[in-house]
Amino acid sequence: MASSHKPRRRKKEDSFEPISRETLLPNSTSAPPFPLAAFLWPAKKSPSQWVTLPLILMAVGLFRWATGFWGYSGFNVPPMYGDLEAQRHWMEITTHLPISQWYFYDLPYWGLDYPPLTAYHSWLLGKIGSIVDPAWFALNTSRGFEDQLLKVYMRATVLVSEFLVYIPAAIILNRKLGRMRGVKTWESLVALVAILMQPATILIDHAHFQYNTVMLGFALASVSSLLAGRALWGCVFFVAALCYKQMALYYAPAIFAYLVGLCILPNISFSRFLAIALVTVLSFGICFAPLLLGSMYDQYLHIPAYTAKEPLLPPLIVSLPFTVHEKAWYYPPLLQITQSIHRIFPFARGLFEDKVANLWCAIHTFHKLHNYPLGQMQRISTVITLVSIWPSTMTISLFPHRELLPWAMASIAWGFFLCSFQVHEKSVLLPLLPMTILLGGEGGLGTEMRAWIGWANMLGVWTLFPLLKRDELRMPYGVLALLWAYLLGLPPTSLSLYYGRQSRKGELKTITKFLHLGFYAAMIAWHVGEAFVPPPENKPDLWVVLNVLIGFAGFGVCFLWCSWQLILRSGMMEDYFGVRRRIEAANKKKKQ
Repeated sequence: MASSHKPRRRKKEDSFEPISRETLLPNSTSAPPFPLAAFLWPAKKSPSQWVTLPLILMAVGLFRWATGFWGYSGFNVPPMYGDLEAQRHWMEITTHLPISQWYFYDLPYWGLDYPPLTAYHSWLLGKIGSIVDPAWFALNTSRGFEDQLLKVYMRATVLVSEFLVYIPAAIILNRKLGRMRGVKTWESLVALVAILMQPATILIDHAHFQYNTVMLGFALASVSSLLAGRALWGCVFFVAALCYKQMALYYAPAIFAYLVGLCILPNISFSRFLAIALVTVLSFGICFAPLLLGSMYDQYLHIPAYTAKEPLLPPLIVSLPFTVHEKAWYYPPLLQITQSIHRIFPFARGLFEDKVANLWCAIHTFHKLHNYPLGQMQRISTVITLVSIWPSTMTISLFPHRELLPWAMASIAWGFFLCSFQVHEKSVLLPLLPMTILLGGEGGLGTEMRAWIGWANMLGVWTLFPLLKRDELRMPYGVLALLWAYLLGLPPTSLSLYYGRQSRKGELKTITKFLHLGFYAAMIAWHVGEAFVPPPENKPDLWVVLNVLIGFAGFGVCFLWCSWQLILRSGMMEDYFGVRRRIEAANKKKKQ
């Protein structure tokens, strides 16, 4: 009896052909091309990835925990201390104050300025920590508390949060990318180690002290869901990323454009559009519900949101074209929404707070931008940011192939980092993440991809050095950066990617070799100069400014490379290259 089963047709979007099909190893007898592959060489014979995966997680966890032995942002630097104190203080206020006062309480001293999921996370960690020692989060009296056991607890919360959100999301997305294009399980494990050992992320979260990996983990979960064809779950996870840290907006145009493309291509689907819109709105509503409902309950109990005698209303509520009465039932949620938006988007802080390797800080070196009105600079930065991300946004919208989404996220995030308003040094983690994730795709560990992704990561962590130096984190910076370079066979530990048998196999272009090695040389020379040559008295920030200028130039190249790869891989240039090939073939015939 003939089977009625029909083979499943491959979707049109899966017909996408990558630019490079270079694999990590051409055959089973080849020698490991770089040390990380050599370390995991015995895992090639493992019957299952689940035998090797626990060992990988233990190793990356050990490096994270060891990094936490060093100092942190603001250690023993009163009166404001630093980022660890800010996170501890948010645990303090969320566990002791009514929810309606979270975004209003004592704003000059580390006032809460992240979306509600961060506040809920702080509340949970503060409640758990108070069971161990209530003095850690005692209201007002615990400010500047630097007990060693508290430090251990705070470090542990970062590690546990990362292992609950970021690392599972990275594992799933890495395997998904590999299975989409037939990457071997062993190669996926090699890529996973490289992703999880990314030095910039470890140094910022586990040394400097942040919870960036929670937001990054939600973003990875969103991408993984979208690649699996679960657009609604992708919306849920991305809203979670936005509601944890507003920096996830760097990815928003890419996610939005990709979803728009799914709704209009190959045919317009109003039902899909309505479902995506409804799930997105509901997800935001669920995230904000505790804050809004809690404020209404506090009003019922006659608990004021303000603790000051003369409260300063949020600018958004003052600018409303109608008068809002304090006794109105909708006043508490409206007050909370406007205040949280005011705190989350601090436009009054200026174009940038510290020296960061982006367009505005580079221009400010030669032409002082603080002489211009703040509102004017906001508008200019917005326009330039939109112009920079427009080509990539249109590309992913018109060609919503799954394989292109990480490229679009990287390109657009670079555009935001380079051109947008209020950029921090730590924001470089956002464009670096989707680039690094590409190591798990087809050809990701090949010569060209490894050279570009490795160079971008080494440049990114190098630009963080002035920040890490202030926190006395030179040693973990050097160890983790050089270790990652060694594991992936990158300069300054190895030149095999650029010279020798491996470089000839990968066929790196001469201009790529010249560009990368020139930047590596500049970074090394900068470190030597910064360590041994004191800056002139009239230019105390000389080395930091040089770091900004070199970093900006390199990040600009990263932005152009990601944008070009996105356009090239979308297939929109096929007709152009086809015409060129035909012209070249015709010219050859004429010569013959």
